[in-house]
Amino acid sequence: MTFQLRFFANFREAVGTKTITREYEAETVGDVLVALESEFEGLAGQIIEDGRVRPQVNVLLNGRDVEHEAGTDTPIEPDDTLSIFPPVAGGAFGGSS
Repeated sequence: MTFQLRFFANFREAVGTKTITREYEAETVGDVLVALESEFEGLAGQIIEDGRVRPQVNVLLNGRDVEHEAGTDTPIEPDDTLSIFPPVAGGAFGGSS
């Protein structure tokens, strides 16, 4: 099946572009994520941990967070879009004291 994959921040750097189209033999979101980690060295171990999406990583399937579905077991269909956001480190909010 063919999927569109969108990457943000340092995941975009690891892949070298914001959006790619890939064809994977995949039935679930997890299948696609494992294939991505295998294909791109910079993603290896960065998205999946113990069969689940790593804490602080957000994976959206057609705009919906997969953690609100069936996680990595969420079924995926041809032409679906996965958006993958790495952990975001933030600084202090607000002005000086």
